[in-house]
Amino acid sequence: MPDKTVTACLLIIGNEILSGRTRDANLAFLGDNLNRLGIRLTEARVIPDEAEVIVATINDVRARFDYVFTTGGIGPTHDDITAECVARAFGLPLIQNPEARAILEAHYPPGDLNEARLRMANTPEGATLIENPISRAPGFQIGNVFVLAGIPSVMQAMFASSSHRLTGGKRLLSASVTAALPEGLMAAGLKAIQKRYPEVEIGSYPFHRMGVYGARLVLRSVDEARLAAARAEVRELVEQLAKDAKNA
Repeated sequence: MPDKTVTACLLIIGNEILSGRTRDANLAFLGDNLNRLGIRLTEARVIPDEAEVIVATINDVRARFDYVFTTGGIGPTHDDITAECVARAFGLPLIQNPEARAILEAHYPPGDLNEARLRMANTPEGATLIENPISRAPGFQIGNVFVLAGIPSVMQAMFASSSHRLTGGKRLLSASVTAALPEGLMAAGLKAIQKRYPEVEIGSYPFHRMGVYGARLVLRSVDEARLAAARAEVRELVEQLAKDAKNA
């Protein structure tokens, strides 16, 4: 899909994230690594461990994005319900995947593969497994939905195992200009530049350092030439405003 904008959505599933007891570390990793593949992570949602919410959300986003990634809810406990919810969303039976069971049987010593751990072998019928080289219990893919673990190290390993299945488009490039100026002073000029470069996203991210107010101006586009031209105009604006402020 070289000329297409390829999009992705991340569903972060877990009451522990919403309660604040656990901090998500997966969003930044996926956003960065998907962009490297030419896939834009354009939406992320944090949803609870509630079956109806998970099913409805999966059906919503899988119809609107090229790829959907879920994290969390595929462990051995009663509240790990992501696999069964994905099966429901696709209208497929939830099965004990024989390949996943074989992986778990090879991993656990005899007698240690109890009923709870066997839940980690459940997938929708027809799902393709995603290798987990760390703790062995696999994730899976069904359609355009990739179901990954919530533990960051395991999620990252699963992503690496499945990234070859992803087809990206144009990569989103970025450039930045740091300005030691208040945002209000730059707003009008930035608005005018944005109007001249509609294909370039221009964002302003303020900071306050050592008594100085400023902003990091970040520009993003798939068009390298237009990105460079817009950055040059932003830099010229900042330099002129700084000069005017100094001479005032």
